[in-house]
Amino acid sequence: MWIVDFGWEMSEQEAALYEAPFQHIREHVFPERSKNRRDAYRERWWRHVEPRPAFHASLQGHSRYMATPRVAKHRTFVWLDQAIVPDSRIFAFSRSDDVFFGILHSRFHEAWSFGTCSWHGVGNDPTYNSAGVFETFPFPEGLTPDIPAVRYEKDSRAIAISQVAKRLDDLRNAWLNPSDLVQIKPEVVPGYPDQILPKDIVSHAILRERALTNLYNRRPQWLVDAHSDLDAAVAGAYGWPTDISEDQALANLLVLLRHKFLT
Repeated sequence: MWIVDFGWEMSEQEAALYEAPFQHIREHVFPERSKNRRDAYRERWWRHVEPRPAFHASLQGHSRYMATPRVAKHRTFVWLDQAIVPDSRIFAFSRSDDVFFGILHSRFHEAWSFGTCSWHGVGNDPTYNSAGVFETFPFPEGLTPDIPAVRYEKDSRAIAISQVAKRLDDLRNAWLNPSDLVQIKPEVVPGYPDQILPKDIVSHAILRERALTNLYNRRPQWLVDAHSDLDAAVAGAYGWPTDISEDQALANLLVLLRHKFLT
């Protein structure tokens, strides 16, 4: 999908200079936004209703950022190119280090998220949120999100997590877009991610089924092994045994959370 983004400062006259995209939203966005009860949404109809300038500013210096669907059966995290605009159904983090990715993709954070999240629809779809899930989750000491990654890059715990987290991401990407099925082409506009296109009709049909949800529904052994390695590295960062049970890990996290609030 493409999102037409005129930023949060461009006037209607300036946006109109981009003739084709402006005409598109004039036809498809303006009719709805002109009925909106909020003055800002109605009067600035060509802009996103919540543009999040602070988030975009926080991505300066990062080539990528981490994201997860707000509502998802499996709590998966992916890397997105900094040029990609996340929509309202995406929970985005302005971090680009594999350590952060690895800790959040461990079974300990997944279990924490399922225990603290809200539930969507009929109550069977976990919904990730900031206040209840992410902000309460106790990271390993010295690897917390308020510390820039460069400050712990030589920490042996960080190196261990980074290596296995990157391997997990590489393996998943190789399954999602295998080299024998895709061709890589530069995007027509410089600065945007390359296009990943199917090589032929057969490849297109196969790739349509290669989504993370399908992968985690199947859970092939290589994926199980990659996550086991990641969980072991994250457990080590907490000082826990690698075979710690989920119940014991959650109990330990609750102790860390209490200590965090008491101090």
